[in-house]
Amino acid sequence: MAAPLLETSRLALRRLSEDDAPFMLALLNEPSFIRHIGDRGVRTLDEARAYIAAGPMVSYARFGFGLYLVELGGPRTPIGICGILKREELPDPDIGFAFLPAHWSKGYACEAAAAVKDYARETLGLPRLLAIVSPANDSSMRLLERLGFTCMSLTRLTPEAAELKLYACALG
Repeated sequence: MAAPLLETSRLALRRLSEDDAPFMLALLNEPSFIRHIGDRGVRTLDEARAYIAAGPMVSYARFGFGLYLVELGGPRTPIGICGILKREELPDPDIGFAFLPAHWSKGYACEAAAAVKDYARETLGLPRLLAIVSPANDSSMRLLERLGFTCMSLTRLTPEAAELKLYACALG
C-alpha cells in the first residue's frame, strides 16, 4: 500500500495504482457518478486498471499531480477520489472529486478538497484552481463555494458536450 501524499484528521489521500481497480470500477459505475460526471465506459476490472494507468498515472508522471484515492484513516477504506486535473480545454488545473454515496454528507469531500486546495497552493505553487460542475449538482457547487470558489461562467469542454459551470479560486 502506497504511503499517503496528504493526511487530514480523518482521511488519507494517496496516488492511485492499478491495485485500486475494484474500487474504481465501483465508483465509475455509480449512478451518481455517471449522472453528474459522465459515463467512462469502464465495465471490467481490466478496463478499470487501464483507466487508472492512462489517466491518473499518466497525470502524475506528466504534471506531478492527479486524482488521488481518498481513504478513511485507520482501516484505510477507500471512499472516493479527489485531486487535480490538467485538461487541455481549460487554462488552469482544476480540482475534481467523487465519493461513494455511503460516504456523502459526512464532510469527507470538503475535508479532502480543502487538503488538495492547500497542497495546490503550498506544495505545487499553483496561482489558481478551476472546477467544472454539472449545473444539476447542487451539493458540489455548495462545497466549492464553501472552499472559496466563485462561479465565473458556463462552458463546454467540447462543442458537443453538455454545458458546465466553471468555478475559479485564486490561491495566491
